[in-house]
Amino acid sequence: MSGPALEPADDEPGRGPLTRVHLVRHGEVFNPEKVLYGRLPGFGLSETGHRQAKVTAEFLAGLDVAAVVASPLDRAQQTATPIAAAHGLPVEVDPRLIESRNAFEGKPFEAGPAVLRYPHLWRLLANPFRPSWGEPYTEIAERMLAAAAERRDAHPGRHVVLVSHQLPVWTARRALEGVHLWHRPDRRQCGLASVTTAVYRGRELVGIEYAEPNGPTANLPGSVGA
Repeated sequence: MSGPALEPADDEPGRGPLTRVHLVRHGEVFNPEKVLYGRLPGFGLSETGHRQAKVTAEFLAGLDVAAVVASPLDRAQQTATPIAAAHGLPVEVDPRLIESRNAFEGKPFEAGPAVLRYPHLWRLLANPFRPSWGEPYTEIAERMLAAAAERRDAHPGRHVVLVSHQLPVWTARRALEGVHLWHRPDRRQCGLASVTTAVYRGRELVGIEYAEPNGPTANLPGSVGA
């Protein structure tokens, strides 16, 4: 398991310190009905999810964290709480970190083969590259990167933790990597309570790091579209 160094040793004299923005995905959600909960209220972490949040908090505990910011949704707030507590910080809220909009919200499936059983929903599959069933990938990337840039600029040379959701985190990463934003959901590298880190020198992106403090969870229940 790889991850950010506790004390970055790669600062170069005259070039300024490194700043790391850690994009953390929330832990497993209690969702016995297996619905696509999206932005619906009332979906908090399961017992496993709370344990995952604590493990990720321990993983980040040795860093010089200046701020912990989370999506307003319960699962992100609950994941952020032990991370913030480890640094004696409050959990700040930023609506730009919220889950993406999705027309299938509240249904027991998301965009995919299951939709073919419901002809009145087929129109939502017209353009998977936008995507037509939800918030455009470009808009997700814009708000996520704006939130990250604001915190990066506010805390140069330190670490900032932003707790969000799978699709926003993965979309932000793809935007940073300069690749097309559309993708296959089952190929996202963004496990539950994982840490995707953007490393900056000033405003220049110099690297992207990824760690799964809880081990691989990409194919576990609650891992896609959450």
